[in-house]
Amino acid sequence: MNMTTLAATDPAVLIDARGLTKRYGGQAALDAVDLTLRRGELTTLIGPNGAGKTTLVRLLLGLEQPSAGTVRTAEGLRIGYVPQRIHVDDALPITVRRFLALGGAPREAITEALREVGAAHVMHKPLQTISGGEMRRALLARALLRNPDLLVLDEPTAGVDLNGQAELYALINAVRREKNCAVLLISHDLHVVMAATDHVLCLNHHVCCSGSPDAVSEHPEYLALFGPKAAQTHAVYTHHHDHTHTVAGDVVPLQKDQP
Repeated sequence: MNMTTLAATDPAVLIDARGLTKRYGGQAALDAVDLTLRRGELTTLIGPNGAGKTTLVRLLLGLEQPSAGTVRTAEGLRIGYVPQRIHVDDALPITVRRFLALGGAPREAITEALREVGAAHVMHKPLQTISGGEMRRALLARALLRNPDLLVLDEPTAGVDLNGQAELYALINAVRREKNCAVLLISHDLHVVMAATDHVLCLNHHVCCSGSPDAVSEHPEYLALFGPKAAQTHAVYTHHHDHTHTVAGDVVPLQKDQP
């Protein structure tokens, strides 16, 4: 894999991936995917099951080698990763604090990280006994212990009810603003995600479309994947304003006599 360090021409760019392709047994799981992640931006990766979202993340993290393409990263890039799920063996009870300490973090840092994500109350509880929402917060705290430049969140609200999802997305945005980190979020929760993100990349083995949420929601390939009814049902982000967007997400001012 051609994983190299980015030139310091744009310090906001943390990862720049070009032409990422991954084949398994001759079949392309990913085909020529480009993606740029910038500090302070929340980028959401959407697409149907089996579209290659997790494969793309694994390539970006260096956990798998691509068949073709390059990934360039900022020098000294620190990444915090929240997996979609973890397996906790019931035969090996462990408290949340001890789980977070497995990475070598000091007690004070663990206490502060749990406080930041609103989960200080579960510090001494067995990991097996906490709720789905509390588990997601504990995993986010673990990622924050790395003081990351980039947070990668794979289905961060899996197993969480609707109210809990909204709270978690608000928390993720607050962390992003406070830490000035980039966030790459992989999710099926379009009704919440599309209202909370800066940039959307719609994937179906290749990049179907990308740009601002409202631009992507009107793109023909997005509608072909999810359907016009699904797009309306999921309340994809729209609002009244004095501009529109191209498919690439560029701003185009409206004339005063336009609706």
